[in-house]
Amino acid sequence: MGQRQLCSFVVDGQLFGVDVAHVQEVIRPQPLTKVPLAPSSVLGLMNLRGQVVTVLDLRARLELPAYDGAAAATIVCRSGDDVIGLLVDAVGDVVDATSEQFDPPPETLPPARRRVVRGTYQLPDRLLLELDVEHTVHLEPAG
Repeated sequence: MGQRQLCSFVVDGQLFGVDVAHVQEVIRPQPLTKVPLAPSSVLGLMNLRGQVVTVLDLRARLELPAYDGAAAATIVCRSGDDVIGLLVDAVGDVVDATSEQFDPPPETLPPARRRVVRGTYQLPDRLLLELDVEHTVHLEPAG
């Protein structure tokens, strides 16, 4: 695994990150078009310079409490041929992490988070949970 770079962000006071290789860009939240019958974590669709992007509410996806303020940013990620926006509370820095800092996801994580967290990195001042972009953007059909 060696050295990794992770785009960090905060959701419900917790520090998360995704591999920068998956990050296309970070933008301010955009107007969204609702999608009927979509899973609750799908906020809607946005037009990003002519490209239709599905935007997910990471709080809902991770089964965290709803946010009553304005979200800070949308992290636009690539997952295979798909481009997905992840709505987050705050964006952090790019974090350099090493395999020595990596641990598998703790058993105490709730199931909704265990499914999407690749593992944790012990940083000097706090713990960062790395999201697996492929699992995070894979949604079960509504119904």
